[in-house]
Amino acid sequence: MTKRALITGITGQDGSYLAEFLLRKGYEVYGMVRRTSTVRYERIQEFQHELQLVQGDMGDLSSLITAISTVEPDEVYNLAAQSFVPTSWNQPVFTGDITGLGVTRLLDAVRTVNPAIRFYQASSSEMFGKVREVPQTETTPFYPRSPYGVAKVYGHWITVNYRESYDLFTCSGILFNHESPRRGMEFVTRKATYHAAKIKLELGDEIRIGNLDSKRDWGYAGDYVQAMWLMLQQDEPDDYIIATGQTHSVERLLEVAFGHVGLNWRDYAIQDPRFMRPAEVDLLVGDPTKAHAKLGWEPEVSFEELIGMMVESDLKKLRDNPDLVI
Repeated sequence: MTKRALITGITGQDGSYLAEFLLRKGYEVYGMVRRTSTVRYERIQEFQHELQLVQGDMGDLSSLITAISTVEPDEVYNLAAQSFVPTSWNQPVFTGDITGLGVTRLLDAVRTVNPAIRFYQASSSEMFGKVREVPQTETTPFYPRSPYGVAKVYGHWITVNYRESYDLFTCSGILFNHESPRRGMEFVTRKATYHAAKIKLELGDEIRIGNLDSKRDWGYAGDYVQAMWLMLQQDEPDDYIIATGQTHSVERLLEVAFGHVGLNWRDYAIQDPRFMRPAEVDLLVGDPTKAHAKLGWEPEVSFEELIGMMVESDLKKLRDNPDLVI
């Protein structure tokens, strides 16, 4: 029988890659979208005709129950969130409601409609924040340093709680930073690759950046969505770190992005206090040993390949649409 999956956050980076992956696996793929006056489906437009979209809102339990009752999914992937860390300081209550309490609403909808549904929660390396050990594993204590990280900790533990309280098949993937050409412009990786392309094409002359010393474990989003699916195919539910096991600084990110087009980032970068976090997360690097051993998952795209892929994508977009420069 054909499996059916419901993805929240399907119009985001991860949702679009996961939808493509599941379609290739032969799934019927449904995406939950929130009713807004502005429709933004560019990440899924190439294969939108293969999807079925249903309305729902992570802030409204009844709409989630209706969506799940309508779709009757075998698997639910919760990728919906207010996911930009700096915004979480400006909108902490909204972030807590959608990124944190929204998980409870969705879990309760699953429990109400069909407790046999398998559930994936997108947890985050930002939960580790002021890290207690290096590298971070599934047992490393959490110490979040942003409202977003705090909300993700709540979402993570409520997923564990529903698994243990109601015997639901719920898994959390603690994903470290994962990027792609579909990454939003507000994220530092896309900011770096976009500005490298823009300056190379003589459409700009500077990039304003925050903390150059922050270090992250960056991987490719297309690799990471496979791990989400693998978690829900196991005999028993569990939580997994998904990471490359390697860390790079923002300075190295700029070096690779600008170097890809033959430029020296130091000639164009300006540190701007506006992009400094109130409470910085200095170092994140995950230990994916458990995912390797139990899921058989390995990342395929290297950091340098990833950044090169993103720069090439931005070069093409800017060449095709030079009038749309930000």
